[in-house]
Amino acid sequence: MKHALNERFLSLPSTGNNETGKYLEFQNEVRQFAEQNCPDDIREKVRNGEKITRPVYSRWQQILHKQGWAAPSWPKEHGGTGWDLRQRMIFEEAIADFDCPPLYHHGLGHIGPVIMHFGTPEQKAKYLPRIIDTSDWWCQGYSEPNSGSDLASLQTRAERDGDHYVVNGQKIWTSHGHEANIIYLLVRTSREGKKQEGISLLLVDMDTPGITVRPIETIDGWHHVNEVFFENVRVPVDRLVGDEGKGWNCAKYLLERERLPPAAVAQLVRQWRRIAHLLWNSKQENAHNHDYAALDQRMLMLAAQIKGAREMLASAIDDMMQKRPLGAKPSALKLMCSLAAQSLTEVALRITGPTATQRFLTDQGDQTESGLWLQNYLFTRSKTIAGGTTEVQRNVVARELLGA
Repeated sequence: MKHALNERFLSLPSTGNNETGKYLEFQNEVRQFAEQNCPDDIREKVRNGEKITRPVYSRWQQILHKQGWAAPSWPKEHGGTGWDLRQRMIFEEAIADFDCPPLYHHGLGHIGPVIMHFGTPEQKAKYLPRIIDTSDWWCQGYSEPNSGSDLASLQTRAERDGDHYVVNGQKIWTSHGHEANIIYLLVRTSREGKKQEGISLLLVDMDTPGITVRPIETIDGWHHVNEVFFENVRVPVDRLVGDEGKGWNCAKYLLERERLPPAAVAQLVRQWRRIAHLLWNSKQENAHNHDYAALDQRMLMLAAQIKGAREMLASAIDDMMQKRPLGAKPSALKLMCSLAAQSLTEVALRITGPTATQRFLTDQGDQTESGLWLQNYLFTRSKTIAGGTTEVQRNVVARELLGA
């Protein structure tokens, strides 16, 4: 069982042609780079399941930047690698396998592609290089207290005043808002027509007068999310992305790319291996007074689920490369990855036992292995909410399969 996810798991997806050798050579190159160039202190933080913050993300991205790999999913004309989707999948799996951090998604995966597609030449020239070299650190201003899954009902407003918009309102669950220096912000610029109409996308510096960031305490004891308040915040008109009132097109474009998770699947593989190692060690120490059969079975089932997610991801990537519709695959993948992440940390918590809970309750600064596993367990409770709730994903899958 210890080796249920061995090197064969990293075998290359079928390409349907004679390009396998090219991808194998690329895989070897990336794995060698990840093994040799990720700093030991960063690797240890990832391996231990610690909270990854901006300084760690930034250091690793700067290392990749020197290699020319800071933007794996971007085209070369914007400073990216020009890799195809299979290469991106191989890259994500390789860096996860060697305990390197995932790339910070808000700039590279979210707003960067939106600016490429909808932005002006001036916006592309200004913002895209600063994403790649980590000069700018982005957060997302989408959700509001009464606008979560129903994002189109957002109420934060922006009124035109000469060559500025004046923004008033509130955003919530803003991940990394306390670390970011800039936010991509959905606002309502008109109340006419359907609720999806009259929404615009603005790029706003976080040090603009009138912005207040307040932390939201979460059960895991880590600082992830925030409330962000806007009181008469003046934003230059040239910070508008796309046409006024057409920001919903930008939002959909971003969300379509957010739901296909090559990094999430790769990280599940790494997490499974960590927990398999934890279980193996526990069995060596306690086999004489514990029955591990149920945990062994659950880990094997999780290995099968993760392999299934990986095969679905490979299929979705092939669909995208062949320009076929994805259907419900992004939602199904998001659902599978969220549930598997929760199940994995549940197993880890059962292995570490009540010691983790006792230490965490008495000292939330506890950075022992058991305390970190509890924090990971508590953090993954959010996986079935953040990025699209489980209920919403199931509805999407049901409509696609049943035609409802």
